[in-house]
Parts: sequence; structure tokens; C-alpha cells
Amino acid sequence: MSETCKYIGDILETSLEKIENLLKADYGISKRSIGLLLLQDDEEIISLVKSNEPENLAQIMEIINHTKTHFHEPLSYIISQRRQEEANIIVSRAIEHSPKAGLPFKEKLSRVMINPVTGVPILLLILYYGIYKFVGKFGAGILVDFIEKDIFENHINPWITQIFTSIIPWHLFRELFVGEYGMITLGVRYAVALILPIVTTFFIAFAIIEDTGYLPRLALLIDRLFKKIGLTGRAVIPMVLGLGCDTMATMVTRTLPTKRERIIATILLALAIPCSAQLGVILSLLEGNPKGLWIWAGIVGLVFLLIGFLSSLVLPGEAPSFYMEIPPLRLPKLSNVFVKTYTRVKWYFAEIFPMFILASVFIWLGQLSGLFNLLTRALEYPIRWIGLPDKAAVAFLFGFFRRDYGAAGLYDIKKAGLFTGNQLVVACVTLTLFLPCIAQFLMNVKERGWKTGVGISVFILFFSFSAGFLVNLILNVLGISL
Repeated sequence: MSETCKYIGDILETSLEKIENLLKADYGISKRSIGLLLLQDDEEIISLVKSNEPENLAQIMEIINHTKTHFHEPLSYIISQRRQEEANIIVSRAIEHSPKAGLPFKEKLSRVMINPVTGVPILLLILYYGIYKFVGKFGAGILVDFIEKDIFENHINPWITQIFTSIIPWHLFRELFVGEYGMITLGVRYAVALILPIVTTFFIAFAIIEDTGYLPRLALLIDRLFKKIGLTGRAVIPMVLGLGCDTMATMVTRTLPTKRERIIATILLALAIPCSAQLGVILSLLEGNPKGLWIWAGIVGLVFLLIGFLSSLVLPGEAPSFYMEIPPLRLPKLSNVFVKTYTRVKWYFAEIFPMFILASVFIWLGQLSGLFNLLTRALEYPIRWIGLPDKAAVAFLFGFFRRDYGAAGLYDIKKAGLFTGNQLVVACVTLTLFLPCIAQFLMNVKERGWKTGVGISVFILFFSFSAGFLVNLILNVLGISL
């Protein structure tokens, strides 16, 4: 055992011994186990000790707080690390490894995925065929075109409009259901025709990748890069989940071991990780414009790394070491992929679909009160500042309800022929970096507190339009026409 490990062990053992001596009640398990749980801030055990022997709790907490001052990382992480070291010692004594003539194919493939030289091309292939081709081309292209044009525009919307026109003579109330921003003609159309095909194809692709055991290998592959931005490879899990839903991914940041990592991950999820629906619509918007797609991806990737790096400099603390259990590679099971996809699509209908309907109601009320037009006019100033037509202000206002809702608004503007190639790229970059949707904002506040949650949103609001302004300026100065 190294001198450092011995020193760590001595501090923990000394603290444990002091806590054990103070524990007088019978807890049904060893006092050492109780002491370890107390050191790891187990709320249930702290409450139990408080009720059984309140006279000793203050002294026990003083020992715990004093122990914490010797470490940069949480004690739960330090204890897990010590357990891992002890487990390795036991394994080395109990198991004898005999050399093999060669590695199995799965192990060779696993090592190829982890090696940066070969792992990065594999990752790019997965992103190209799994995200761009399957989600972007098939989901956001073929499926969306069929459902939106052939089903909704040609059949459902005219039929529904005719029905509501006959049963609701008042134009004002009819607008709530079948108007320009009606619950059915806009809310249901966006949710079912534009977003559902995209999130479904993404959930299928993600379930396949997840079931193969590739994600832990991806975590090891990008661990070195993530350490530059204050994170470790463990953060790949919430980041990849963010490509499905940033709100859910923000909740998963709880698994990161330090407060510093959780804050950095929350900032990056809110700023530079588009959810599956938003990503799919953006891929559809930039379809046939490969230069624009590369510029969009490059800028968003650069922002992700830059803001992560600056956050790691501003926020105090050191990045912890990283270890993760690597499951064996396997072919995905069709039943697993089906169950995971079904569960996530069901979650989409239960959690996200109502948000589109609710957004349409809010917009209708906003139009009724004049607030919607007021907010739209206020947004037109920064929209003009970044070189976009005034109509884009409505899409950005939609983006506050849900960012994929806003991306769908850009889709309608593109169909109307109101964007040039440059404006489309600027719009996609700015909306990707735009404010988190209401659900993600509330999750940020819940997980990080009011000050941090509001602070992140204020920073993102100004940063997104500043980035859009710079992109527009650079494209114009360099004379680039997309």
C-alpha cells in the first residue's frame, strides 16, 4: 500500500474508531457499518442516531466534518475507492491468472473501442449512421414528411378545421383549437407529426447502443477529454441522455460524485446539448446544406468545450479519478430494444405531449391578453441584431416553452422560404444555445437551487444571442454564402 493510501486509511480508521466509541445503542448491524454510513452522510442513519442517542450526535458530526477537511472529494467517493483497493488485494491473493494464447474477439473489439486512435472513428461512424442517417434522414426526413404533409396537412388539419368551423361560430374560441397556434393544428401537429417520429427513431438508436454495452466504453474513450473541462468519463451518461431529454439528463447528474461536476454538467446540458427532437429538426433544417451542418456542429462543439473549460477554471475543486465497471459486449436483444423504446415513447406521451398542448393554450391566452404580441415584439430586436427576419421571434418564444417546439417553428419558417442559407445556420446555432425549456429550467432550480438555476439561464440568454451575432458577423465578413 502506498504512503498516500496508508495516510488516507489512518485518517478514516481513526475517525471510525472515535465514532464507534460514541455509539451506545443497538442498531442491529456492526457499529463500524453505522460509522461508515455516517461518514457517507446517509440521511436515514443520521436520523436514526439522532433519535437513539441525541446527546452524542453533535460530537459525531464534529468528527465527520473534521474528517472531510482532509479530502477534496466526498467521503463516499474516498470510501468506495478504499473498498475497491481492498477488493483488488483480496482478488490478487485468491485468483491466479494463467496466460492465454490470444484474446477473444469481443475483448479485442472492446479494446479497439477504448483506444483513441481507433475509438474516435468508431464513434464518428455511430454518430453518422445512428444519429445523422437514421434519426436525421429517416426520422426527421422521410417519416416527418410523410406524417406532416400526407396525413396532417392534406387530411387531418382540413378535416378538423371544417368540423370546428361548423360547431364553434366564434372565431376567437375557434382559434384555440384550429387557429395558427391552435392546440390541434399546431400543438398536436408539432408533437405527433414533427417530434414523435424523431424521438422514436432516436430512442431506437439509443436503445441499440445502450444494449450493446458501448456506453461504458465511450465513457473511457472520452475521459481524458472530459477531464480538460472539469468532468470525467462518468459524465458521458447524462450527456448522452441529454440527447434524448435534457430535463431527464439534468436529474441524472446526481450520479456525478462532486458538486463541481454536477454544476458544470448542468451548465453544458442547458447550453450545448440539444434534445433528440430539437437535434432531429435541426438535422432536417440543414438537410442538403452540408457546409451549414458542419458549421453548426463545429460551433456547438466548440462552445461545449470552451464553456466547460472556463467553468472548470472558475469553479473550485479538483476532478476526481474515474473508474467504471465494463460489461461484456453483446449483440442487442430485440426484446430489450422494443421494451426500452416503448417505455420511453410512453414517457414522451405522458410528460412531453401535454406540454405542447399547454404551450398552445398559453399562446392563445397570450394573444388574447396582448402579452404574446408584446413578447414577440421585444424579441424582434435581438432577432434583427443577429440578422434574422422578424418572424423568427415567434419560434424563439416557442423555444422557451420547449426548445424542440422552437425548432419546429423554424421548420415552418424554412418551408415558407423566409430564410437564406446563412440565416438558417445562425438561427440553428442560436436556438441550440438558447434558454432551456421551462421543464429543464425547473429541474435546474430543483437540483442546483434558485440562484444557480436562474444564473445559468441569464448567462445562456445573453450568450446565445452573442454567439448568433458573432456567427452572422463572421459569415458576412468572410463573404461565406451557404
